[in-house]
Amino acid sequence: MNAGPHRPERSADLAVHPTLGQHSHDDRWLPCLIWRFGPPRRAISSAVSGGGLSVVAWILNAQVPSDYRRTDPAAHVAEIAAVCGLAGFGAGLLTACDVRSYRRASDGGVVADATVGIGQPIWAAADATPGDYRPGTINLVVQLPVRLSEAALVNAVATAAEAKAQALWQTGVPGTGTATDAVCVLCPSEGSAESFAGPRSVWGGRLARAVYAAVLAGLEAQR
Repeated sequence: MNAGPHRPERSADLAVHPTLGQHSHDDRWLPCLIWRFGPPRRAISSAVSGGGLSVVAWILNAQVPSDYRRTDPAAHVAEIAAVCGLAGFGAGLLTACDVRSYRRASDGGVVADATVGIGQPIWAAADATPGDYRPGTINLVVQLPVRLSEAALVNAVATAAEAKAQALWQTGVPGTGTATDAVCVLCPSEGSAESFAGPRSVWGGRLARAVYAAVLAGLEAQR
């Protein structure tokens, strides 16, 4: 599941590949993707569980039904993590799309994994309408091989959102995302920190191209 250019300066092989797990919801077994990290990774995330600035041992992206109605997603993620045998602190994402169809793209050592669901696209600045909150969801897990400063991590989230919106625009999707999109950006917790991750910085540009290619591949697979 690779897309987009690859540059030889840094090896994308340093990135963790997700493994497939499963969990039960309403007597139905559903898949989930699990990224397990050897040394824990520094992270910034909008995940429903474990979000914010943190250091994580794992990331979980779990599929839920399209009519998902639980109002305690953090508790639900904790239940799924326990079923999957995940220990330590981690972050959990939820989506109604089939996580087994995730797409991976890399550029210069930055790796982006995307699960792409666009059942209810929205324009970010538009007024809310009924149905906006159905869990269609584009979830992104982005791994960098270099440490980012806290400011650069925030910048990286913005860059990922811009790249996602570019892929949506290019494929004619009428929106900038969905109301429930989430992102996790991960980097090493040790080493000197890069100060910039905007789209015209070295690492921000690589992140943007990887995210764009992964989301574009997920969108094209739905045509």
